Amino acid sequence: MTKGKLDPELLLTAYASGVFPMAESKQDASVFWVSPENRGVLPLDGFHVSRSMRRFLKKGVFDIAFDTAFREVMEACADRNETWINGQILDGYCRLFELGFAHSVETRRNGKLVGGLYGVSLGGAFFGESMFSKETNASKTALCALVNRLKEKGFTLLDTQFITPHLASMGAVEIPRDEYLERLKKAIYLKVIF
Repeated sequence: MTKGKLDPELLLTAYASGVFPMAESKQDASVFWVSPENRGVLPLDGFHVSRSMRRFLKKGVFDIAFDTAFREVMEACADRNETWINGQILDGYCRLFELGFAHSVETRRNGKLVGGLYGVSLGGAFFGESMFSKETNASKTALCALVNRLKEKGFTLLDTQFITPHLASMGAVEIPRDEYLERLKKAIYLKVIF
């Protein structure tokens, strides 16, 4: 358990070691550290977009942007009955964003933020943290934009931490911790920029 501030150096060291923080709830002032036995990853070359989603994307329903509303995206991700994002995590990741290590993808309709995601980048690894959607396909659109960006820039690892049915339908898989750590070790030393 950690109380107080999550400083950027501690967060980056944790991610480089395959560990990430969570809180029991929004109200809990402390965080605990997690290293799942089986880790969710979304292989960039195995990313699956359904035919209907491809048709939806071609319509250009949402405007997509990167890093224009980081705190707002985090707050929207935390705006649910149960969340592991507390004030300490919010402040810590906003500091990482200021230093260029955390990023957000935003989807907007008519200028209004309706979906998005955020995560941490370190070398060629991107650690997806959370997503939210206020309209159908808004978070999926953000994820598609993220995967395209990561491929363009030469990233090799997209960590989803855990698997959800939504992520599994798009190609996410679980791998054992040892295999994850091997992939992580190679990815973090790549010289790529988000």
